[in-house]
Amino acid sequence: MLATTECIHLLDQTDELANMIIDSEQMVNYIENKRKLKQNIEAQALIKQFEIKKEQYEDVQRFGRYHPDFSQITKEMRMVKREVDMHEAVAQFKVAERELQALLDDISEKIAHSISKQIIVPRDGALFTDSGCGCGSGGGCGCKAS
Repeated sequence: MLATTECIHLLDQTDELANMIIDSEQMVNYIENKRKLKQNIEAQALIKQFEIKKEQYEDVQRFGRYHPDFSQITKEMRMVKREVDMHEAVAQFKVAERELQALLDDISEKIAHSISKQIIVPRDGALFTDSGCGCGSGGGCGCKAS
């Protein structure tokens, strides 16, 4: 493959963009919150508990509501998940994760639209947030989904 100066320039710009992302506030915040989450003993215990309950839930789901422990395991699964989601370290990590995802989505959109406005760029959850009425169903309620 022949390397033209145009290709080399494009690769240099790609490296520069990658370094800008790595040095961004969103990435630094994400890495810091990930570190805090991994070091938080209470959060890690809750995550382990969730993983165990998730395995039980998946076993019960094979049989559905006909499984004798379906209701109990389903309820316990929701409770453990809520407990994990409400933990401060987990919540902060998820916020940082969403902020980083938004940055990456914005960059992807700018790159795609610099080529053509006709390029459809998937965004994290866009189908459910851009339906027009705010119902969050993605048009399932009969509203006009964009």
